[in-house]
Amino acid sequence: MEIFDCNYARRNRGVFLLPVTLLVTVGLLSVIKNFNQFSKLYTFRCETTSEETQSCNIFSGKWIPYSEQPYYNNETCPFIIPQLNCFASGRPDSGFLKYRWKPHDCELPLFDATQFMKLVQGKSLAFVGDSMGRNQMQSLLCLINNVAHLEDITGRYTSKDDDYFKWWFSADYNFTIAALWSPYLVKSIDADPNGFSFSSVMNLYLDEADEAWARRIQNFDYVIVSAGQWFYRPLKFYENGQVVGCQKCHDMSELNFYGYKKAFRTAFRTIINLKGFQGLTFLVTQSPKHFENGDYDNGGACDRTKPFTLEERQVYQHGDLLQALYRIQIEEFKTAKKEATKNGLHFGLIDITDAMAMRPDAHPNRYGRMVNKNVRVNDCAHWCVPGPVDTWNEFLLSVMMKLAREV
Repeated sequence: MEIFDCNYARRNRGVFLLPVTLLVTVGLLSVIKNFNQFSKLYTFRCETTSEETQSCNIFSGKWIPYSEQPYYNNETCPFIIPQLNCFASGRPDSGFLKYRWKPHDCELPLFDATQFMKLVQGKSLAFVGDSMGRNQMQSLLCLINNVAHLEDITGRYTSKDDDYFKWWFSADYNFTIAALWSPYLVKSIDADPNGFSFSSVMNLYLDEADEAWARRIQNFDYVIVSAGQWFYRPLKFYENGQVVGCQKCHDMSELNFYGYKKAFRTAFRTIINLKGFQGLTFLVTQSPKHFENGDYDNGGACDRTKPFTLEERQVYQHGDLLQALYRIQIEEFKTAKKEATKNGLHFGLIDITDAMAMRPDAHPNRYGRMVNKNVRVNDCAHWCVPGPVDTWNEFLLSVMMKLAREV
């Protein structure tokens, strides 16, 4: 069974032959690519395998003007955390809400909260990964709020009072939704004696799934994996208890994709081999960031108020790194999907990368609260709620409906 599957390797097998020690310099982010390079770079289109998905690839499209009001706002939805509540934090413009994703060959249905809740009635859904998953969950809570009548039941599962592990419950539909914080998907330990910061060293145990999610998902009906934002920092990699590599170490600034690849591989294998698990697993692809004139820690910002034009997207400075991460995800997903099918499990893809690469205007920027070492920094990684992040859940419902018909 193929559900929005993508045969990326068949298009250009050469790009996938990345040695595990491949290094990409941070300086490459600022190199301006010419048009031909960029056009090749952004071939994120799905080569689907069934007649239906070939004629209706919801992930291939463009943003078009849309005059309708958003599904909700910061006054009608009580669940938006300050970091993502752009209007409550003073964002003066709302033009970024006036666009909607339009697939090239079909229509993407609007999110129908009643339809979604009927589909998940009596079931449970978990977002596993970093704050991109939490970002999508915030959107979903707001989208279903008027129908689901959600109750925060986090206290039943943890004594921690934070936004990283959250559980919500709809008694009307006997539906549970959870966010399970695991930014690396694998076991991680802070190794910096000076304490945690965005630049402190983390030890990653690449052959051990993070128990924070692995021991909790067995009975979930839907598991949505969304991670990748924390793999830019200094990292030390362990396998079988031994150091096998590192990133941004020994006075080097390069990124090492080995940890990223192995983390997704371990996560998928853990799900496939989890005794008793019968749920549907989704991968949400890499979410782009849009810092310009610097990164988060040296004055970078995202001040644009409109989506990229095609010409502007051609010089998107983070495109080369985004391409590499995206392709690794897709390769690991495709391999895992084949193994899952053998075990009677089902994997689905929520491909947000191409759509969101066009939206530098939809980040909190200075109208959110992201703190590093007690200093507030611009946020060009997360997404304003409401905003284009709601499209992720339009994708999710569309794929869930298709899976429901075919499973």
